[in-house]
Order: sequence, then structure tokens, then C-alpha cells
Amino acid sequence: MLRIQTFVFSLLLGLELPKAKANCNFTESQRHCVCSLEANNFIQCLPATTYELRGGNLEQFAGSSGIKPNSQITDILEALLVRKLIFTDLIVPEVLVPGSLQFLSYTQVSELEFVNCTFLRAAPWSLSGWRDLKVSSLRFHKVTAAPLDDRLNMSRLRRWLETLQNLTVTESQVTSVPCEISKMFTSLHLLDVSGNNFQDQTMKSTFCEGVFPQLQILKLHHNNLTSFETVCKTLGHLKMLTHLDLSQNNFQPRVFSSSCTWPHSLQIFNLSSTGLEQIGSSLPPNIKILDLSANNIFTLDFSLPALKELYLSKNRLQTVPSLDRLPSLQVLSLDQNQISQLPSNHLLRLQSLKAGHNLYNCSCSRDIQDLAAKPSLLPDWPQDYTCHSPLNYQGSLVKNAHFSSLQCKALVTRGSIFNLLICLHLVFLFAFSATISGHFISAILNCWDSSGN
Repeated sequence: MLRIQTFVFSLLLGLELPKAKANCNFTESQRHCVCSLEANNFIQCLPATTYELRGGNLEQFAGSSGIKPNSQITDILEALLVRKLIFTDLIVPEVLVPGSLQFLSYTQVSELEFVNCTFLRAAPWSLSGWRDLKVSSLRFHKVTAAPLDDRLNMSRLRRWLETLQNLTVTESQVTSVPCEISKMFTSLHLLDVSGNNFQDQTMKSTFCEGVFPQLQILKLHHNNLTSFETVCKTLGHLKMLTHLDLSQNNFQPRVFSSSCTWPHSLQIFNLSSTGLEQIGSSLPPNIKILDLSANNIFTLDFSLPALKELYLSKNRLQTVPSLDRLPSLQVLSLDQNQISQLPSNHLLRLQSLKAGHNLYNCSCSRDIQDLAAKPSLLPDWPQDYTCHSPLNYQGSLVKNAHFSSLQCKALVTRGSIFNLLICLHLVFLFAFSATISGHFISAILNCWDSSGN
């Protein structure tokens, strides 16, 4: 909160300031009041629970940095209804911050936000004689400030930072947080550092051993992470972590088995838009929600007994993955892949299935229509299900495709004959071999079984 001292709270109290030319805008339904530095009708903001100061340069108030609240002011501050303060499009001398925090300590404000602000480093902080803050949620979005390495001596802030529960620093070009500062956030439940410049190696100082012991939600969306295993090793000690968002990073395309172990507490895992092509057994064992959408995945090979929701939209799947090793699955998203058929036998047990915008073969669409007959199973039916083949059905809705049992049988028969021809080819290939191995015989038998005989 910047420079609020007598300033922002004077705004709330309706005191006139120099150059007052504009009005405040109070939205009664949301109890949200927005004022500019030049506003003069602040009295209407008294009923607000959310107060926003928007636009301007607070350098003109830098001379008020030493002002302390007297008993009359503190009584008024304690009576204010405001619970959330937002500062938008401001230039803020850091010398104003300590005094503003002192004024804040007399209010009931629990949420503090800075949006598109520039912090000017003018003087060291002095925090003597201030009370505990009630602010439990702190958010910075698109802010510019000196590197955090210059603020290692933050011991006077420790008592407050140890109680902070939610911290958001997004799109602010942050590359890392010094380990000594990270260790102060002993009660943090949510940390969102999306849209910054974290890399595999710079992550190690931010998430050094012993930091964030209570962290449950971590969002690292849209950073510069490339190594799935390095990230796993860096975050493996966060034993309370339940929700991890790594979406929109650029991981290596193929992730197989790994020596790293993710926190067993992890239940929600977002790996969408990360460039993955294959992913093996390197996933947290107890996750319930897994988002792998918007990748290049063409095959799946993992066992997740607790998984309830799996999102695979916008990939390269040509067939529906087997659900045999996903016994708890209830929600499956397969839309915008390259799938031609939906086998109803193991999909009917789902509660929700999104599979529109695929390359459906409508010569035999019985399975899809069987799935559609189950109430609420296909939320995007019928509008997102169109025929890709044969040519005479192309572009038509699957629900309008006419098929017969004879057509379906013909398709199955042709497939069986094709598999049988492959088996016969194998037989003739080895017919003149002196020795036919047990492995070869087994392969022929498996091939014969797959042909439907």
C-alpha cells in the first residue's frame, strides 16, 4: 500500500487534497470504490469494502513518509469497512511503504494488490514501532521493482511474512527468490509466480530445502522450465503440495521413467501446453486430476489408480487409450484428436466424456450413438460430432449417419481378413527355417487371436 498514510485514508475520509479535479466511482452492488489521485469526493467511498486507487505518481507524497497515526486517526482507521486495497497504474517510492504498512496495521484490510505499478528504490526501510498486519493475501501483477537480492535484510518483516497465506507475483519478470526470503513464508498456502522467467536452475534457490512447509497450491504456469525431472527434484520436498500447475512451459517431448519422486500429497497436476509427446511412469502416484491437453501426445502408458479426471484435448491420439489401469476414472476429455471410433464397452462407465471434433468414420457409428444414449455422458453431443469419412457422409453430424449391421460386420470382417493375411505372411516367411522358436510360435498365435478367430 503505498503512501497511504494520511493520504489514502484521507481519501477514504473525504479530506480534500490539492489538484482535486475528478470524481470517485462507487459501485454499490460490489461495494467497490475506484478513485484517482485527483479525486475529491472520497466521502462516498466510506461504505466500500474494496478500495482502488488508480493512476498517478506518488513521489509528490514522499515527504509524508515519517508521519505516524495519532489516536484520533487510529480510531477512524479501525472503524473503516475496507477489507481489500488495490493500487493500479502507480509510480511508488519505496520510502512510503513502511509508513503505509503502519497505517494498514490499524485497519481490517486482509487483501492487498498492486497492479501495473513501478516501485522506485529511494531509501532503506524503517519498520520500528508498528503493529502486526492482518493482510493474509498479497498480490503483485505486472510490477517493476529492484531485484529481490537487494532486500535480503527483511528481518523486520518476518513476523508478518510468517503469517501470509497467499502470495501472487505474476508477469513481473522475476527470475528467482533468494532462499533466505523464501524461508520466511512459513504459513504460505498458495504461491502463484506464473508468467515470469523462472528456469530449471534458478528454481533451486527459490525452492531450497526447508522452504514453504505449508504450501498446498503452486502455479508456475508460463515460465522457462525445460526439464521435467529437474523440476520434480526441486519440488519433491514440498510434502503438503496438492495442486501443481506447470502448464505452458517447454519440456522435453518424451518423459519416461524417472528416479525422481513427486510429493505423494499431489492430487491436481496441470501439464497442458508443455510440448509433451509421450509420458510414462513419471507421474505422481496419487493424482486425481491430470491435464495433458494441448500437447502432441499420441500414446499413453501409465497406471494411476486414484485418477478421476483426465484431460487429453488437442493431442494426436488416433485411438481411445485403455482405461484398464485407470479404474477410478469418471471424467475424460478427448476432443480435437484424430480418433475415428469410440469403443462403447469401456467408456459407458464414465460420468462425462468430451470427444467432439475428431475424425470419425461414420460407416459404422453404432458405438458413438450407444454412448450418446446414456443421459449426460456426452455434454458436447451432437453438435461437435461430425463425420470425416466416408466421403458421402463427410461434414454431416454423426447422429444423422445411417448404418446397418451388415456394414459394421463388413468392416470387422475386412479387418480380420487383413490381420489374417499378415499372419500368413509371417508363416510363409519362416516356413523354410530350420528352427521355429517358441517366441515365433507365440507371436503367430497372438496374431491369429487378434484376427478374430
